[in-house]
Amino acid sequence: MSSPYSLLPDTAFWQRAIADLPPGDVDPVGDTAPFKIGLADRVVTAGSCFAQHIARYLKGSGFNVSITEPAHPIATPEMAEAFNYGVFSARYGNIYTARQLLQLFQRAYGTFEPTENIWEGDGHWIDPFRPRIQPHGFASRQEFEADRRKHFAAVRRAFEELDVFIFTLGLTESWRSRADGAVFPLCPGVAGGVFDAERHEFHNFTATEVADDLCAFIDALREVNPKAKVLLTVSPVPLVATAEPQHVLVSTVYSKSSLRVAAGMVSAAHSDIVYFPSYEIITGSFSRGKYFGADCRSVTEDGVNHVMRIFFRHFTAGEMQLPADATIPEPKDSHIVQMERVVEVICEEEMLNVPRPEDRKERRQRRAERRRKRAEAAVAAE
Repeated sequence: MSSPYSLLPDTAFWQRAIADLPPGDVDPVGDTAPFKIGLADRVVTAGSCFAQHIARYLKGSGFNVSITEPAHPIATPEMAEAFNYGVFSARYGNIYTARQLLQLFQRAYGTFEPTENIWEGDGHWIDPFRPRIQPHGFASRQEFEADRRKHFAAVRRAFEELDVFIFTLGLTESWRSRADGAVFPLCPGVAGGVFDAERHEFHNFTATEVADDLCAFIDALREVNPKAKVLLTVSPVPLVATAEPQHVLVSTVYSKSSLRVAAGMVSAAHSDIVYFPSYEIITGSFSRGKYFGADCRSVTEDGVNHVMRIFFRHFTAGEMQLPADATIPEPKDSHIVQMERVVEVICEEEMLNVPRPEDRKERRQRRAERRRKRAEAAVAAE
């Protein structure tokens, strides 16, 4: 007896597409990619911490990842990295929510000027929308304003010249201004500014709000760049902390589920906007947890490699090369060693991971014990 399931491909069945395959062979994309990224295509990346991995692999494989806000030629690579040059196409830092992305576009084109657009403290100036972009802040308001003008010009150039825009959705939880709804990447007071409950409020975006913001951004992008193609992903990295009165695991599932639904809604409504399932590859049960490090949050290089192999297979017209800093575990390595080989990324959200008082006390005790042993060793050496 036939049924609608009789003629479906193997990818439609869990047993054939997941359980019967080695973890590294699981490919949830299929033949659905509406476009390919060529070596000459100008690619702009933005989003949460996980988006940095995509840019890293594309650069390492010879693709044209557009950098419209480069460091000064005299800056050393270490200095450029410290000041967040080259992490994304422009120096906008991590963009965790779709509302941030939309407001970045609006601020760059002068259609939105937040009331709270600069923070002053201890003789330095901080950009509320890029709080960690400048180590120790800007030395003067004039320096801040000059840098922001340069930054907005770089953002406009990135949007107007790109061929493909890759955006990784990271969070639904946000802190915003009560005055005009300006969304900050971090709660004021964490990396600059002063939190004031009368001026700042918490907001957890719904899937509908995220989808609406993405559509508004894409409409605006098409106004300045009609040819732009858009690829959406969802970061698999769990929340480092939640401001909701509930367990962080519950908040994580809500956020990631909402982002995934929103990305699906937007990609289903537009033929030239596509969703790439990096989230599903990293969090899928088929990996038996080996794509997360010992903290159950950091993504291992093995997991990133799986994501990027699938990405290159379906969405590029070139071959994937491992970035110079990528270290893929050898088969002989133990499961624990693989889990601990996690990838370093620049992530402001980590600042929310405030240590408990007892943890701080324990660290002070360990430091004191190390100093004591060094002093004893010095005396013994004499």
